[in-house]
Amino acid sequence: MPESAVPPAPRPDAADAALRERLPRGRHGLSREEVAGAQRERIIHGMAAAMAEEGYVGTSVTSILKRAGVSRQTFYEQFASKEACFTATYAWAAETIMRETARAAEDGGAGGAPPADRDVAIDRMLAFYLRGLSSAPAFARVLLIETYAAGPSALENRVALQRRFAETLGALLGASSDADRFACEAMVGAISQLVTARLATDDVDGLLALQEPLAGFLRRQVATFGDAAD
Repeated sequence: MPESAVPPAPRPDAADAALRERLPRGRHGLSREEVAGAQRERIIHGMAAAMAEEGYVGTSVTSILKRAGVSRQTFYEQFASKEACFTATYAWAAETIMRETARAAEDGGAGGAPPADRDVAIDRMLAFYLRGLSSAPAFARVLLIETYAAGPSALENRVALQRRFAETLGALLGASSDADRFACEAMVGAISQLVTARLATDDVDGLLALQEPLAGFLRRQVATFGDAAD
């Protein structure tokens, strides 16, 4: 893959970085809303970090508080329960990965673009997605593993995220028929399964090694789409 097609490496695991962040003591000039927002984000990162070590079932509110550096009162001012905190954590991670992956793809091309440009877009999207997950393993587990333990609502959120990813992929590849869109759903399901298997075994090298075979797989699939087949 051309070097220019690779997006910049994502920042280190946000969960680890956030745990080093603390609001300044004493007078700091921040508004109440800014303080609450910072506390909420620290709790979200604390939840992800706790689950990376203990899993959803084993994670207690106390574990989250320890990593987030906030009081129990502060936690319950933000979230009604551990489940509510997980929902917010999942939403935060999902919005981040969808926004940045879509941006990476759009920088290289768009649906209906010439094949060479579309290939660049595929490479960029996969590079960001896989490298992003590998650099933020705590949030990657939230998205792809811990949802299975967090209950029906969490699984519904996972299905909704896969549907959004399929729509993004369809726009990138120029899917124009029901058959094309179904193929995108199938491709996203395959990508999700392959990625989840490597995350579950902490196989970071294997996760990153998926990029080239997945890129080739997507290119072969798009060759059967609508106008592309002509």
